[in-house]
Amino acid sequence: MNEPPTPLPELLDKMSIARQPIVSPERSVLAYQLFNRSTRANEHSEASDLALALHAVAQSGAPFSTQKHDIFIHSVHKGLTGQQWDFLPPTRTVVEVSPAPRHSADFVRALVPALQALKARGFRLAFKHSVVAPVYKPWQGLADFVKLDVGRIEPAQYKSLVHATRVRTNAVLIAEKIEQQTQFESMLALGVTEFQGYWLSVPETTQSKVLTPAQASAIHLFQLLRSGAELDEVETALKKDAGLGVSLLRIINAASTGLPRKVTSLRQAVMLIGYERLVRWSALVLTNTSAHASIPGTAAVVRGRMMELLALQQSGVETADSAFLVGLLSQLDTLLGRPMPELLSQLALDESVAETLLTGQGAFGDLLALVCACESDEETEFSHAFARLPFTLKQVNIAHMEALVWADSLAA
Repeated sequence: MNEPPTPLPELLDKMSIARQPIVSPERSVLAYQLFNRSTRANEHSEASDLALALHAVAQSGAPFSTQKHDIFIHSVHKGLTGQQWDFLPPTRTVVEVSPAPRHSADFVRALVPALQALKARGFRLAFKHSVVAPVYKPWQGLADFVKLDVGRIEPAQYKSLVHATRVRTNAVLIAEKIEQQTQFESMLALGVTEFQGYWLSVPETTQSKVLTPAQASAIHLFQLLRSGAELDEVETALKKDAGLGVSLLRIINAASTGLPRKVTSLRQAVMLIGYERLVRWSALVLTNTSAHASIPGTAAVVRGRMMELLALQQSGVETADSAFLVGLLSQLDTLLGRPMPELLSQLALDESVAETLLTGQGAFGDLLALVCACESDEETEFSHAFARLPFTLKQVNIAHMEALVWADSLAA
């Protein structure tokens, strides 16, 4: 006898969400795939996928309707119909559909009405590369994305599979499970422009390089604010770099600071926001000085906001500000191509913040490890980090989703 399904509220309290970016060839973030880390790939159920979909919006309270990046969510076949889709914004949600059981032609035909209904509501559909097989012809015209699993394809078959996908569908191709540079380069040479996989998310080796004027200006502003410089001096620093000032105003106005009106001048920003909050925004500018929203840059913003939200629940506002800086600056060496000790010597950070950034230990070490673990579906790493802190899975998931949406609101 089959056991009764786990009630949805219990699933929401027990599940753990991970994310992986889908990126351009320059590693600019284009979308996010959400995973239910608590469920193995072959153990998805209607209830577990429903829980993930609902948790992404209803539990977090995050305004996913304002997302600039797409969200890819897997659904089992039975979950393609139901009220859960009422909670998700169609324009930003991509529903990933598994291949038919045993590639049954009857099953493929029977599922077409459900797929068409989702398309009619504005959702887009993603399929595995098996969709190019003749049996899947009824699905081919519905495909918005086709995922090419390079781990399951022989390199000698790359070209023919890419060609078949383009001939039989009008879908955007995504090369997934990228684990090696050669896989990335081979797919790129065939004209594939979207990628997903562990290799793309691994931080590149830091190579010393000269800071750009924008980066140097952002560090100078951060130094002034941390040292309590006079208002005139801070305003002058902002005026000397027009791009920095504009970026600062954009971030402040986009980030829901609670101000009664838009900030329109640099001096007004400094006076209304105050130095403590401007430290945060100058750090945001520092991590977003590149032309593209790179994986390290966007991950750093999500880390900072997620650490802040969790720290607020644990120990209060003062600690939360420091936690925000730890997360935000945690990939600064990768972003700026300079050794972390050299960068920290220029930023005059609190000892507790600097210790975690240098060693991964200290007051914020466990919290940083937890938010970093949310960037992959590696269960062991997450479990170890999670066990060292007093949060529930529900608290971590809510902070994760709200941080993701908040970071997305800062995108250009």
